[in-house]
Amino acid sequence: MKFCKSYENYMKQFGKKTLPGIGYRKLKKLINKCRTHNIQSFDEAVISPPGCSVCDGNFFPSLFDEMLAVVDCFDKEAQKLLDPPLSCPWRIWVHKCEKGREFKSGAQTKHIEVLQSPWFYELMSFQINSRDRKLKATSKDASLFEGLDLIFNNDNPSMSCELFDSFRIDVELICPICLDIVFDAVALRCGHILCYMCACSAASVNIVDGLKAATPNQKCPLCREVRVYGDATRLEELNILLSKRCPEYWGKRLESERVERLRLVKEHWQSQLHGLMTV
Repeated sequence: MKFCKSYENYMKQFGKKTLPGIGYRKLKKLINKCRTHNIQSFDEAVISPPGCSVCDGNFFPSLFDEMLAVVDCFDKEAQKLLDPPLSCPWRIWVHKCEKGREFKSGAQTKHIEVLQSPWFYELMSFQINSRDRKLKATSKDASLFEGLDLIFNNDNPSMSCELFDSFRIDVELICPICLDIVFDAVALRCGHILCYMCACSAASVNIVDGLKAATPNQKCPLCREVRVYGDATRLEELNILLSKRCPEYWGKRLESERVERLRLVKEHWQSQLHGLMTV
């Protein structure tokens, strides 16, 4: 709640008078009706028949629509900010109602957790880059993140910040495949960050065709979720940040990847040529 109010005040500086949000009071009234009419005790919740008219008809559809509006607004505003140059799990007790199960499944599928959004990672990187370029905001209220910085722990980098004293976010920047600092980073649809070439290898695609050529059944190497490669996001601001904070590593990795990419591209076109000649 505190973060929502702070963010709304921040956006008012740029002419955004109204923002989508979660109607907590309205939803609380609905869920109270549900508890009053359907759940008198835990034992009753276990043996009660599936279905709840309040949850199925009002609570979960309303909550899901409001959450989608918040996420859509966040992504659009982040893209507007970055184009020119929450994990906050929802814990909701679903008592066997159909809409409750659909809500939980839908929220996971659409990645309602805003804090796992690639655009959130890019906003964090963008603010650090802006600060490094001495473009820090003139007033304290203009800063969305407190304690934001790139931290190195035993040469392992991570981005860390606090959201208005609500909770702390730590984003690990080690590729789970090559176990090195992410290079030419991409964020999969599930929120996990990989090197671009490592992501291509995990998706069983070549670098010429790219991640959009990945088949839907290819899984994230960490969470094993499918359909995560086609919507992968190139983390341009994060790449700029790491290249400036780790110049020696970045230079060596850039040279080695250039050689490897040329080799892979050559092999790809040679195989294509060989296929045409054998037809």
